[in-house]
Amino acid sequence: MEIDTLNVKSHAVPVDQLRRRCDPKGLGFTTTDELEPSTSMVGQTRALEAIKFGTNIGDPGFNLFVLGPTGTGKSYAVRNLLEPKAAGEEAPCDWVYVNNFDKPYQPVAIPLPRMRAQRLSKAMIRVIDELRSGIPGIFEAEEYQRRRRAIDEQFRAAQEDALEDLNKKAEAEDIAVLRTPTGFAMAPAPEGKVLKPEAFHELPKDERTEIEKKIESLQGELQAVLQQMPRLAKDARDAVRELNEEHAEVAVRQALTEVQEEFADIERVQQYLKAAEQDLIRNIGLFVAEGGEQQQQQLVSQSVDSSRDVRFRRYMVNILVGADSDEATGAPIIDEDNPTLGNLIGRIEHIPQMGALITDFLLIKAGALHRANGGYLLMDARKMLLAPYAWEALKRALKSQEINIESPTEQLGMISTVTLQPERIPLNIKIVLFGDPTLYYLLSSQDPDFPQLFKVAADFDDTMDRTSASSESYAQLVASIVQGHELRPVDAKGVARLVDEGARLAHDSEKLTLRIEALSDILREANYWAGEAKHKVIGEADVTRAIEERIRRSDRLREKTQESIERGIVLVSTEGMSVGQINGLSVMALGSFAYGRPNRITARVRTGSGRVVDIEREVALGGPLHSKGVMILRGFLEGRYVDEVPMALSASLVFEQSYGGVDGDSASSAELYALMSALAEAPIKQSLAVTGSVNQHGQVQAIGGVNEKIEGFYDICKERGLTGEQGVVIPKSNAVHLMLRPDVVEAVKKGTFTIYAVETIDQGIEILTGIPAGERQDDGKFPEGSINRLVEDRLMGFAISRRDFGAPGGNQGVPQEEIL
Repeated sequence: MEIDTLNVKSHAVPVDQLRRRCDPKGLGFTTTDELEPSTSMVGQTRALEAIKFGTNIGDPGFNLFVLGPTGTGKSYAVRNLLEPKAAGEEAPCDWVYVNNFDKPYQPVAIPLPRMRAQRLSKAMIRVIDELRSGIPGIFEAEEYQRRRRAIDEQFRAAQEDALEDLNKKAEAEDIAVLRTPTGFAMAPAPEGKVLKPEAFHELPKDERTEIEKKIESLQGELQAVLQQMPRLAKDARDAVRELNEEHAEVAVRQALTEVQEEFADIERVQQYLKAAEQDLIRNIGLFVAEGGEQQQQQLVSQSVDSSRDVRFRRYMVNILVGADSDEATGAPIIDEDNPTLGNLIGRIEHIPQMGALITDFLLIKAGALHRANGGYLLMDARKMLLAPYAWEALKRALKSQEINIESPTEQLGMISTVTLQPERIPLNIKIVLFGDPTLYYLLSSQDPDFPQLFKVAADFDDTMDRTSASSESYAQLVASIVQGHELRPVDAKGVARLVDEGARLAHDSEKLTLRIEALSDILREANYWAGEAKHKVIGEADVTRAIEERIRRSDRLREKTQESIERGIVLVSTEGMSVGQINGLSVMALGSFAYGRPNRITARVRTGSGRVVDIEREVALGGPLHSKGVMILRGFLEGRYVDEVPMALSASLVFEQSYGGVDGDSASSAELYALMSALAEAPIKQSLAVTGSVNQHGQVQAIGGVNEKIEGFYDICKERGLTGEQGVVIPKSNAVHLMLRPDVVEAVKKGTFTIYAVETIDQGIEILTGIPAGERQDDGKFPEGSINRLVEDRLMGFAISRRDFGAPGGNQGVPQEEIL
């Protein structure tokens, strides 16, 4: 039967369906200068409503996860909605950490009204400066010195009185109390003259004994007097300390009065100032320089920065979060690009000192949660999950609604050093995470806390319907990109070309891509080429060149692949006919660039046990989806042919000269065509290539990358010379996805290349072989000479051969289970 009698041409895709073009005249403008730039995201109504809901609801747990493909403008959309909302909200308070004078390892967190943190910090520095300059003068004043001398004299007088009483008693006993470099000594002194040792030993024994008893008694009293000296010294020190505190109290209270009055409305600050006052009074000696009045005056005149003096660190204020000016109003919007544990919840830094690590409350640093507290925190979910301990820390903070600064090294016991336990800060925040859909669904299924903490999903689409209204919206989007990047205006033809490319990027003639980043890149490159061509307006030619140059920069490997085919290194036929051999089509993705590659697929058949061997799977090069497609082929054969006898087929399928992994089922229809050709011994046209998956009922199903696959085979045919017989067979359901290159469309228009769209395997095999497929008749058989009849007869022959081979005397060496 001639191929024309099969009505093959009815399956050819009309030229006007190969590439849907936007009419520049229907856009209604000359250049984008005439358009009002789009101020909202185009085609993302559902996602924008979710973001609006998530940011407006104040209940805990309603944080947002913004999911969608990269480049769809998720961050822009969120900020575009958040900025006006945050600007109208109340600005959060400042937070400071101050020293806990009772428990220094537990710094105190104090909230302050906006702008008050800086004022408190500067006020405490002024207090220290004032005390440093004023305290030395107080202790040099005549009144202080007089009272200090009185205390010293009182102490010395008490000592002298005690010793004087002892001296008098000793004199009455003719005993002298002598001062020596090592202390006190006693000696007999009759008539007031101290006896020398020689003279003492010459005295009668009874007299010596009497004198020794007197000295022993007096030494006991001397010991009692000496034991009173430390107590007298302590009393003197207590008196001096009371005197110092009395004078210091006046100075300290006077220095703190202004601060106390300024912050009289904040109870926590008043408590801190009271504790600081008591500590300053107790440690007033810090302000008294050694070396006398001259050195004091010299130190005061040097104006040393008190905030950097280690002696006074305990009185400084650590501004954790504080506004520098009134210019920034409203709730904060913080975008944390590196959400590590320390950057998220803050950290406690340490300083090496004499071989040890030390820290204090001034080394507490704020994290993103502190800076965004009272506002919004935006983070990339993938970066968050890759940072050790960060994800768990975020969940703990959201659950407890508190920020607890902690170090994982402390929890794991990896270091032993001085550390702190800062007071926790209440958390009131809205978290916005960005990620791809796979990550969102993975977290939803694997982390039980995730659905409780991120209840709102803002799902960004990557395409929108292509209508006249959406094309106008697309034009406004182009105008906003032009305005945002300060590009040349784009004329109507240039915008129409961008609309066409938007459909091409969406892989669907009835859709437009919403990957704003890709459109922006094309526009900026077109602007460059317009500048090179001295164009004042970006036109269709500039946009086309930008698209072509982007492809050219990435298609080196595509050229090498085509070169290997053209030189005959990789075997791909584009003319003639062959049994069990067909051109399949695959897509190779290299970053953002994808191209189609023809592959020769071959099939061999013989009598066997009903097994269809996928060679790719046998050598572990076939992925699960490809293996699934091959298994479907067996289901198709068993369901359509010789259902009354066992399947006695042994077949092998392979992608020739394929040295990498193969996955996907888009070649399953091509494999089935090759298998049917081998069974029917009907040659297939090598001028045609095939793509499409198939189900067990023989229906051809849609696949991805149809444009790249067609163009890949077209390029090979064009290089070898178009004959008018070449073309590609695709699933009919893929016809809506066609957005082919203009040169391919032109070739089809001239009749030198053809695109066929089929719904069933029968339609495809007729196109490929020129033989009718045939339908089962009332007698249960396919028409004589049809492909299906030839296949069924061959399978029946295999079954008979196997039966005969398994007859008595003919089954030696054959396993019993392999014999019918």
